[in-house]
Amino acid sequence: MQNHTIHSWQSSIQSLLRPQVITMLFLGFSAGIPLLLIFSSLSLWLIEAGVHRSTVTYFSWAALGYSFKFLWAPLIDRLPIPFLTCLLGRRRAWLLVTQGMIVSAIVLMALIDPSKGEDHLTLMAFAAILLGFSSATQDIVIDAYRIESAEESLQALMSSTYIAGYRIGMLASGAGALILASYFGSDKGAYNYMAWHWTYLSMASFMLVGVITTLLIPEPDSERKAAHLTEYTSIQYIKFLMLFIFCIIIFIMTFISIHDPISAAKGYLSAILGSTPISNFIMELIKFMIAFLSVSLFTYLLLFFNFVEKDLVFESYIAPISDFFKRYGKKIALILLLFIGFYRVSDIVLGVISNVFFLEIGFTKLQIATVVKTFGLFMTIAGGFLGGILSIRFGVMKILFLGALLTVITNLLFMLLASTGNNITLLYLVISADNLSAGLASAAFIAFLSRLTNISFTAVQYAVFSSLMTLMPKLIGGYSGSIVESIGYSNFFLVASLMGVPVLFLLYYLHKQLQFKV
Repeated sequence: MQNHTIHSWQSSIQSLLRPQVITMLFLGFSAGIPLLLIFSSLSLWLIEAGVHRSTVTYFSWAALGYSFKFLWAPLIDRLPIPFLTCLLGRRRAWLLVTQGMIVSAIVLMALIDPSKGEDHLTLMAFAAILLGFSSATQDIVIDAYRIESAEESLQALMSSTYIAGYRIGMLASGAGALILASYFGSDKGAYNYMAWHWTYLSMASFMLVGVITTLLIPEPDSERKAAHLTEYTSIQYIKFLMLFIFCIIIFIMTFISIHDPISAAKGYLSAILGSTPISNFIMELIKFMIAFLSVSLFTYLLLFFNFVEKDLVFESYIAPISDFFKRYGKKIALILLLFIGFYRVSDIVLGVISNVFFLEIGFTKLQIATVVKTFGLFMTIAGGFLGGILSIRFGVMKILFLGALLTVITNLLFMLLASTGNNITLLYLVISADNLSAGLASAAFIAFLSRLTNISFTAVQYAVFSSLMTLMPKLIGGYSGSIVESIGYSNFFLVASLMGVPVLFLLYYLHKQLQFKV
């Protein structure tokens, strides 16, 4: 037994040097850069520019592309890119295109001064949405590349190095952006647009790491993946793309057309419920459902009149979902989707406003960069590797439960920090516990989602899972500023912590049902 253990450890260390594993470190870095440029760094930029706190947290919705990426994952899976697909291959071509879009979006944000009025703020919102869409699309391709480029035995290590690279990218765009903004001369009460301008241009240059990696890596062997695909003509692919574009237009037009009646309904519902944030959330959810139904009806009509090849739509959207329900059964599949949708709710909702909280209780940007971003990074990476090792030793489901339980407990520590105020020692303690548990939970969760994914439908199924993972948390997180203004930080942290309790019961049930399946 001892020799076997030593051999296993030696094999694991040697596997860390495999090209596929190292590749994920650099692609993870590329994926980690955009996220905080939408969340925390942009939040602090807007706060310094004099934008109201509740408006700042609404900008987190710009990252909803991560939650809806399953809608265009089939296009990424099926549509070839002229010239690039033949030159680089299916995955690498899309990687290069999305990385170019990310760079363009960051540069556009750098050219906008949000302090100059509502028009500039609106333009910043569009640039942030473009960044969220581009980054989410890059994630679709990276996830598919990770699963397709190596055998199952390497997936855990590839997930670990991906998380490490992702967190380093977040460090660069989080702590790095704050340090650069301070260095270039912008602080709370002393706003300097040019400081943030050069900061975001610097962030755009960091994306060259991903671009160079894409040009150097090989295209994965996709024979297993391509086995279920049917080749279609260029015209059929173009019509498929047009269907998606038309659906986006219908969705936006519906959103705009029902804005006034929904706004009026918010006022009536707020008077009935006595809570503006809750009524806003309910009515925004209804608005989304109306827009979604309009798109569904429009799609049905186009399919009915044979505008788009029905088999292409079926293979792209229906087959991956049908496969998932067939493998797990309707009841378990629905519970799995519910669990995936709420596993990270407590963590993500709190994270949307955490940097604003740290700033408002007296910590400086440099302290936030040093403790929350830099020190927190190493704790998250440590938690990620710990989660991977424990998952192998005790099983994924048990570590998922441990991660969910620790998230509930560690979120309560923010209540202590809220009552204590500016205490650097306590900040280190809170960040240590929070990031260690988040890293542990994330590693186990990625391993869990990878096991649920069928290699024949890599991009679409994993996109559905990862989209659900962030959809509800980000919708709720967009109202975090309004909720804090209504009930205060301490009560908000208590609510955020309690949101994670139902997940524990779902996990207990799934552990009994899936112990022989995942």
